[in-house]
Amino acid sequence: MVFDGIITTNSFVEKLIVTDMKARIAIMLLILIAIFSTESISQITNYDTFTNSAGKLLESDRKLSIGGYGQIDYNQPFGNGQNYNGKLDVHRLVLLFGYRFSNKLSFVTEIEFEHVKEVYVEQAFINYSFNNYLNFRAGLMLIPMGIINEYHEPTTFHGVERPLIDKYISPTTWRELGFGFTGSIPEISVKYQLYLVNGFASYNDGDALLSGSNGLRKGRQKGAKSFINSPNMTSKIEYYGILGINLGLSGYFGKTQSSLYNGISKNDVTENMIADSSVIGTSMIGVDARYRRKGFEIRGQFYYVSNSNTLEYNTFTASDNTLNDFGKTMYGYYAEVSYDVFRLVDKFNSQLMPFVRYSNYDTQSSVAKDLTKNETFQKTVITTGLNWKIHHGVVLKSDFQFIKSKLDDHYNKTFNAGIALWF
Repeated sequence: MVFDGIITTNSFVEKLIVTDMKARIAIMLLILIAIFSTESISQITNYDTFTNSAGKLLESDRKLSIGGYGQIDYNQPFGNGQNYNGKLDVHRLVLLFGYRFSNKLSFVTEIEFEHVKEVYVEQAFINYSFNNYLNFRAGLMLIPMGIINEYHEPTTFHGVERPLIDKYISPTTWRELGFGFTGSIPEISVKYQLYLVNGFASYNDGDALLSGSNGLRKGRQKGAKSFINSPNMTSKIEYYGILGINLGLSGYFGKTQSSLYNGISKNDVTENMIADSSVIGTSMIGVDARYRRKGFEIRGQFYYVSNSNTLEYNTFTASDNTLNDFGKTMYGYYAEVSYDVFRLVDKFNSQLMPFVRYSNYDTQSSVAKDLTKNETFQKTVITTGLNWKIHHGVVLKSDFQFIKSKLDDHYNKTFNAGIALWF
């Protein structure tokens, strides 16, 4: 079973075209968001761009910059004639530090405490700015897929929890070690990123890390004793030349990493064939759109993932004569709308934003032969609630979330509430 590499461009495009009808509708929705703008490009003097924590630190002219964000959550399942315990959690507390060595060279790091007792380094990279058009970046960096993975500060998104497609399809917070280039071209209102990074781990010390239930999520190496067999490429381009609108196109392409290659001879055909069976080729495309004007906010995301070598991988990682169930293709999308009801009342120096978000995702959109598709992995999620932004850096949140798989006859319901901070 020799691994044949990642899928070809033509094959990937063909699979994208024939994917689920709902996913194609989602793409059309993202495109239609653009028509909400009434100004032509020639009339625009104020572009609408977005900045995350790392961007704020890099823009600072201080020698040492300090920031942070955090969220405290309450989750209460209910319904179905049963009692459920609620969960209270200091979900995350993050400290950010930026240090400027010179006008061109800076260092940024993000240290996260999750659930009080778990500690992670989410970012740690140097940035050398040749000019606004070109920056060199190297270290532990966020993969630029979609919206949430880069803009994951809790005051920047609606609802207590991040959208589930940013957990199971593009596994936020997804970061890897690598290097590359980033910059902006203001003349055409474009920002770009291009990196080479280590990929997901699919097999390590006898453990299969990818599955139908978790998708790619458990394959994140997070810069913790990461290993690499071949680099992966990721890139994103954003367009912000229409007032109130930000459009993004992102991609990720490469092979997963396997510990089975370590120490084997390049001439040992048998051992290399075994190692090849523990590797997946992954191609991911993301499209996102954000519209913000006159109190309205509209967001949409769409992901499509195609995985090759899944039959070999699922066979090799079978347990008790049962095939592993990692999917051949995956998709996820959501559309969200909100409005600031305090916008027209001068005495309110804050924002109150009811919102509703509809999403759908499937970690087994299609499967290799000999594997039966599990329709419990196809989920519909409806989330509706309120964000009260007391201050730019403080938001009180509450929402109801309804989740149902394709096989369920009812929605599982949860009430969520929380405090979000960013400074």
